[in-house]
Amino acid sequence: MLSRVNRRVLFPVLAAVANALGAVGGACAQTGAPAPSPEVRGTWVTTTANTAISSPANSETTMRRLREIGFNTVYVETWKNGYTQYPSKTLQKVIGMDRRPALMPQDPSDKPDAIKKPGRDLLKETLIEAHRNGLIYIGWFEYGFMAAHKTTDSHLRRMKKEWLSLDAKGNDVAPNGFVWMNPLHPEARRFLLDLVLEAIDAYDLDGVQLDDRIVWPYITMGYDDYTKKVYASEHGGKEPPLNEKDPAWMRWRADKVNEFSKQFVQEIHARRPGVLVSLSPAVYPWCWEYYLLEWPKWSAWQAKDTLKIAGNDAASKVTPRWDEFIPQVYRMNYKAYEQTWLEQVRYMKEEGGGRVSDLVAGIRVVGDGPDATWEDLQKSIELTRTTKSGGHVLWFSRGALDLYPQQLTSFYDAARVGIPANPHFVKDWRTPSIALKKAGKGWEAGGVATGKYRLIVNDGTAWDYANDIVVDAASMTVRVELPEGVTRAELLVDRRGDMSKRSGTNN
Repeated sequence: MLSRVNRRVLFPVLAAVANALGAVGGACAQTGAPAPSPEVRGTWVTTTANTAISSPANSETTMRRLREIGFNTVYVETWKNGYTQYPSKTLQKVIGMDRRPALMPQDPSDKPDAIKKPGRDLLKETLIEAHRNGLIYIGWFEYGFMAAHKTTDSHLRRMKKEWLSLDAKGNDVAPNGFVWMNPLHPEARRFLLDLVLEAIDAYDLDGVQLDDRIVWPYITMGYDDYTKKVYASEHGGKEPPLNEKDPAWMRWRADKVNEFSKQFVQEIHARRPGVLVSLSPAVYPWCWEYYLLEWPKWSAWQAKDTLKIAGNDAASKVTPRWDEFIPQVYRMNYKAYEQTWLEQVRYMKEEGGGRVSDLVAGIRVVGDGPDATWEDLQKSIELTRTTKSGGHVLWFSRGALDLYPQQLTSFYDAARVGIPANPHFVKDWRTPSIALKKAGKGWEAGGVATGKYRLIVNDGTAWDYANDIVVDAASMTVRVELPEGVTRAELLVDRRGDMSKRSGTNN
């Protein structure tokens, strides 16, 4: 890819508004149709069981199509099977690799050809493509405390055995088929936190998400030496009960998960107050019974629940707040979905401080078992609106792109009414990129609104960041000089500075 380029803002001309340049979201202003109410309208994008982001070209097509269908948010995996999907100094320090290396599987089902390919900076690649299309991008740290699938001998699993959670027989594979880092171990905690902090420092992320893996690995786990040592220090030298469902033993482990949850959000928001911190847990109370997770109570935390974090005074002053909850209401038919979703709404009202507007439905479209019918999917989305929740996220992008693209496009009707704002961000937080055109020896774009931008360039293979540009006066055009080999150049709104403060929202 091109090295960082030299550039100059050369001369002023006309002014305009950036999001008027081809943005689908501006359609309602032209048609007179009422703007849609703010809602999260998202989908998860993964390397598993599809090719949506298997190459730079596919990533570009995927993000463009999702915007055209009417989505406003993507949740893209960044941490999986013991490896980051971006170059990480934190990972390098721990295992000697800065991302997934060639010959190591990215997914448990990877075929030989797939594992021969070296690791990419998939985060940067997909982030640029999402922002080019005006999509809000949430870095999805899918594996959380999971270190590897049971069939994967990852570096992390092999090199950090002292971090792993074990069952009473000494096995490192939990009943769910994965190897887990111990959520009680301070080094494992620090590792996961530093992965996320590193990413929000290095990239213009809109948010981060942990899956249903910021939990106790399974109710049968917790008999590793470290956990037994901590338990004994707090219980007069006694070992943990062998009865995994002993109420006091369950409570003790759950409290340790709660403690890390507070530390996680406090440190993230202390570093970048404007970053959305999202959680996609299993449904409640099933997640309590098997993973000792009581996320509705996390929603109700207030200033009095703030954790004092040793060595981090700034984080110790931040209220532990998760901004968004997306329970995985993955059901095989609408009747089962309706029952489960209404239960989640009730729990959020009763135990979660009433934050139903921050509750978003995770809806299964494809996966194990039969695909959802279009009728069931439409009714599931409409139910989230009836219950006045924050929106919906579809599992996963293959269902939107390959199964129901036409139906969703017609249902959302974005070409006529526009795309709604994500309720966690101010209107026009992300707008489609502004293309520069070749003009003599330079590249230029007129009609650029006042603001901060990032210049991106493409050499015919992939996009990369070039440098930053500030348009600080009205009636400005941007003109840059770029080296030979650049085939496309565009401007993206730069929100990194805005993350130093909490953003206003549309709620």
